[in-house]
Amino acid sequence: MYSEHYGLDARPFQLSPDPRFFFDSRSHRKALAYLTFGLSESEGFIVITGDVGAGKTTLVGHLLESIDRDQYVFASIVTTQLGADDALRMVASAFGLAIDSVDKATLLRRIEDFFRACREQGRHVLLVVDEAQNLSLAALEELRMLSNFHADGRPLVQCFLLGQPQFRAMMSRREMEQLRQRVIASCHLEPMAEDETRAYIEHRLRHVGWKEDPSFTPAAFHQIHIHSGGVPRRINTLCSRLMLYGFLEDIHDFGEAQVKEVASELADEGTQLSAVGTEQAMVKPLSGAAAWPLTETYRGALSALDRRVAALVGHARGTR
Repeated sequence: MYSEHYGLDARPFQLSPDPRFFFDSRSHRKALAYLTFGLSESEGFIVITGDVGAGKTTLVGHLLESIDRDQYVFASIVTTQLGADDALRMVASAFGLAIDSVDKATLLRRIEDFFRACREQGRHVLLVVDEAQNLSLAALEELRMLSNFHADGRPLVQCFLLGQPQFRAMMSRREMEQLRQRVIASCHLEPMAEDETRAYIEHRLRHVGWKEDPSFTPAAFHQIHIHSGGVPRRINTLCSRLMLYGFLEDIHDFGEAQVKEVASELADEGTQLSAVGTEQAMVKPLSGAAAWPLTETYRGALSALDRRVAALVGHARGTR
């Protein structure tokens, strides 16, 4: 509707994750470097957390689109409140394995046989688990047990765990010690800064043929950042409604007043854009009882990892 009005090729602010619109904010660029590092290691668990709508799924989708399908076999699952056995069945189903009327032992054997067949073909198996905070501790333990499948001293599967901030609290529990020891990298997606919010909006618009119609004043971008908190999905919600409003009112220049009016309408409808204090709370590093316990050896390993990730980020900036 509004796309045609503004001469755009498609809707720039749809809410469903779309890797084509990936925007490398500072936080997303760092997370992508961690994921790339994880792929190069071909083992263990990579944990990516972020608030609802922070772009976790889009980030991983962007990475998966860039990998060689001849070298990787991957499957993605989105979890609900699953028990341990149901989680295994979902994993098997995601890889296309038959799961009807089989006991757990048979299911595990089929999964392991599939992983081994992939290894014999020279292919690396990657499992992506989205909404990992919905998994029970028993289900997470089953995922850890899958990492025990080895061949030639190397694990047969690697796992990316994507979750909301509360997943970090789950991982800090004593029962998760063995899984924590297999996490080779962990990163939290932070909200975008104001300059990144503007760049993100313009990036999505240009991706669909934007020729600066409509235009946005600096005050409009400022208000969008305030009301969205810099969270991508909230930005999409606000901007999509803003452009619909512009179509209905034949507006081609958005300013502060238009953004405030649309944000107020969304608030009246009960659509949450931002909440005072939540963004700041979510980006604080864990401390005290909630922090993951680190040995000095593990701290040293993380420092080395940070240096490597910094190098990857620097390389990414230089090649853009």
